[in-house]
Amino acid sequence: MNDAPLYTPPKVWSWVKESGGRFANINRPVAGPTHEQALPVGRHPLQLYSLGTPNGVKVTVMLEELLALGHAGAEYDAWLVRINEGGQFGSGFVAANPNSKIPALWDRGGAAPVRVFESGAILLYLAEKFGAFLPTEAGARAESLSWLFWQMGSAPFLGGGFGHFYAYAPMKIEYAIDRYAMEVKRQLDVLDRRLAESAYLAGDEYSIADMAVWPWYGTLVKGQLYESGEFLQVQEYKNVLRWTDQVAQRPAVRRGRMVNRTWGQPSSQLHERHEASDFDDKTQDKLAAAQ
Repeated sequence: MNDAPLYTPPKVWSWVKESGGRFANINRPVAGPTHEQALPVGRHPLQLYSLGTPNGVKVTVMLEELLALGHAGAEYDAWLVRINEGGQFGSGFVAANPNSKIPALWDRGGAAPVRVFESGAILLYLAEKFGAFLPTEAGARAESLSWLFWQMGSAPFLGGGFGHFYAYAPMKIEYAIDRYAMEVKRQLDVLDRRLAESAYLAGDEYSIADMAVWPWYGTLVKGQLYESGEFLQVQEYKNVLRWTDQVAQRPAVRRGRMVNRTWGQPSSQLHERHEASDFDDKTQDKLAAAQ
């Protein structure tokens, strides 16, 4: 074990603002807005407020996949929410998602605006709205939804658990890292065994289950999440790697992962997306960078 001093929890917990860590400046034990800030609204019925983290990528991939199928009603505006600067605590965003987490969606295409928050709920809402990427046969539908909710339940272990203690915590705690590394590897084994049986998580067809899981676990097995690939020995999960590459080759996935992205190569970033032609500008950027 490490030499970190022993911690005895107080009888009554109190909030210490100077707790340290990468996100200490935006963490707080209460909900609600911290400032007045209306959300911008574009011309499309679907208005997305997000950031290109794994949870945000789920939704932009779904929207781009719907457009690729020819669903013109899936045209959308994607507005950037800078969570490190507290944008998720503006009054307009809290009205869209009282939990102050990205992504949040407003559907303004009906008689009254509909808000949808939580990435899994948004995927399900869009799948049902457009009748796409969710099987209709009972068994396949149940399989897809099971893996969708599996991801929603598993993500806190990967992100808030392993990611926090391995990459972001102000001190390395052996017990915490070991506990969450063990759970993440167990999750990868769950996925690997499933993907040994079928091409995609719900079976032979690509679905919202894949869109939910891929941004987290696909990035992880490629060594791009928390720089933890070697630590977790991700090369062991051959079936997950096969599936990851298969999903990554989809043109809509390539577009979706660019939206609301603010890091990496400039050519991989599209801070906001309002028209399909916005991607054409990025193509020009890539050509200019190659010259």
